[in-house]
Parts: sequence; structure tokens; C-alpha cells
Amino acid sequence: MIRNNSLKKDKPTLGIIDSKSIKNTDTAEEKGYDAGKKVSVIKLHIIVDTMGLPHAIYVSCADITDRNGAIQTISLNLDSLSCIKKYIVDGGYTGDKFASEVKGVCKAEVEVIKRNKVHKFEVLPIRWIVERSFGWLEKYRRLWKNCERKLHTSLQMTVLGFISLLIRRF
Repeated sequence: MIRNNSLKKDKPTLGIIDSKSIKNTDTAEEKGYDAGKKVSVIKLHIIVDTMGLPHAIYVSCADITDRNGAIQTISLNLDSLSCIKKYIVDGGYTGDKFASEVKGVCKAEVEVIKRNKVHKFEVLPIRWIVERSFGWLEKYRRLWKNCERKLHTSLQMTVLGFISLLIRRF
């Protein structure tokens, strides 16, 4: 006999945040300049669970920093992120100001995972999950570059990419 309690899934208490720059084509109206990469891009900010499935997605111009984009992503999706108690981030989100802003917005902790050696590649614990999610999106030809005029259309194409992934997987 199967009990109802055994069928309940635990809600995720860990979220992994990252952003990715996506190059623009000439048709994009809303775009920004990424000085670090010296290209015209938009930024895709996502928060995934430990399985790599998205809980929040936000698209912005490149003028918005990763930290501000993460705060914006959390603020816009508080209802779906209310169960998350800790966020795992990379070195780009370092700083007490960012951690206190996250704590103020959603009462969650921030753990920064940094590389130990600058010139050596190694897979960072737990952080590879969000990178794998970006890799899944790379398989969709429509998402390899930003060809959309508006940011909200780019956001919807990303959502469609994840929906297609979920349909194939489950």
C-alpha cells in the first residue's frame, strides 16, 4: 500500500543563480554594451534548483550588473522562490551588499563558491548545475543569438526552450 506522504515531493530549499550574455543581431531594439566582453548583448538571469530546472528567468540589457539582475529576478518571482533558504552563486556576486539585499528581499542566505586557482579549470561544486541548464538551452537554434526586437519576446523564447526540454524529459 502506498501512503500519500510518500508521494509528496520536498520543495527545493537551495537555488543556484547565474547569468549569461547572449549576443544581439541588428534587429534587436533593446540592447546594452558589455564592456568586459566588448560586444552588444542582452543578459539572461536564471535561478535553478538542484535538478537544473528553472524557478525564475529574467532577461535584461547588458547595462544591468549580474548582482542587480539577480535581485530583480528574485523580486519579480518571490511567489515561486519563497521556499528557497539559500542561494549558491559564483564569484561575480561577491559582496556583503548583495547578500544583505537578498536577505532583505527574500530572507535567504547567499553562499559564494569561488575558484581556488585562477588559471586552472575545475568544476565548481553545485555550480555546474546551472551551467548545464545553459547548455540545455544552447541546443535550441532560436536561442543561440538574440534575434528578437523586444526583451519580453527573448524571455518567452527562453521559457519555450525550457518547456520543450521538460516535455521531452518527463
